[in-house]
Amino acid sequence: MGKLGAIVIGRNEGDRFRRCLDSLLGKAAPIVYVDSGSTDGSIEYASEHGADVLALDASVPFTAARARNAGFDRLKELGPDVERVMFVDGDCEVDAEWLPRAERYLDEHEDYAAVCGRRRERYPGATVYNYLCDVEWDTPVGDAKSCGGDAMMRAEAFAAVRGFNPGLIAGEEPELCVRLRGAGWKIRRIDQEMTLHDADVTRFSQWWTRMRRGGHAYAEGAAMHGTPPERHWVRESRRAVMWGLVLPILAIAASPFSKGLSLALLLLYPLNLVRIARRLSRAGEPRPWTVATFLVLSKFPEGQGWLRYQTGRLTGSRSKLIEYKAP
Repeated sequence: MGKLGAIVIGRNEGDRFRRCLDSLLGKAAPIVYVDSGSTDGSIEYASEHGADVLALDASVPFTAARARNAGFDRLKELGPDVERVMFVDGDCEVDAEWLPRAERYLDEHEDYAAVCGRRRERYPGATVYNYLCDVEWDTPVGDAKSCGGDAMMRAEAFAAVRGFNPGLIAGEEPELCVRLRGAGWKIRRIDQEMTLHDADVTRFSQWWTRMRRGGHAYAEGAAMHGTPPERHWVRESRRAVMWGLVLPILAIAASPFSKGLSLALLLLYPLNLVRIARRLSRAGEPRPWTVATFLVLSKFPEGQGWLRYQTGRLTGSRSKLIEYKAP
């Protein structure tokens, strides 16, 4: 047992999970694999290769937050002296240089609770949706407000804020980081390759569902931490509501009375697309018009996700997990 342990979560990731586990073996111990109902041999592979396997009770709804918390509890049982935890999703392969680089950063910067690097899409050229994932994950290097599902965290800091919120079906990582920063910790993204992610988004419907999940996360995050000074995901929520709900409803409502007003409202979308594409082009994005088109289009499913959260909040019914991958 060393100072670094790892927690992998997954469900029917197949070869993706095998690559993930293989990239951690011999580099972190203990390794806990938390499984959410796999039937593809992932549990058997993990057991055969020395990982501790924790199969979640299927009678309780699966969430990534719940899985990671359960993995952390098991990890601390197995290795009470573990100081750092590498959280990684089961469809990601960890870069060979990442773990020592991240550990070194936390060694040298005691006020940082979490460190992340560059997550890349394994097959960005396979589909436009995979490419969009790769663009989404290319966030600025430096101090950050949040990290994603792949990150190395101090066990001390994670435990102090009681880990992830198990009730969240999406957006659990940024919400955790809000609480970490509120407790005085910092988050950092360093200039280092971290993981290869196999998004496997091949259909428009998958992309739409993924964006809808994002809208739900924006709404719930804003409801939890939207007050000053944090204003967590308030701007993202407002954009989803304005572009995905308010403007199209106004355009439809105005149509019987004023075709000109209805058309003027709809013209805001291509004008916004041009504005975004020009900004992306100046920033060096190689496919600015493609990315801009999907950024504009994404506000419609995000608006749906926002509305789904608000409806559930009013009726008292919690949303079920929104999955864009086949189970």
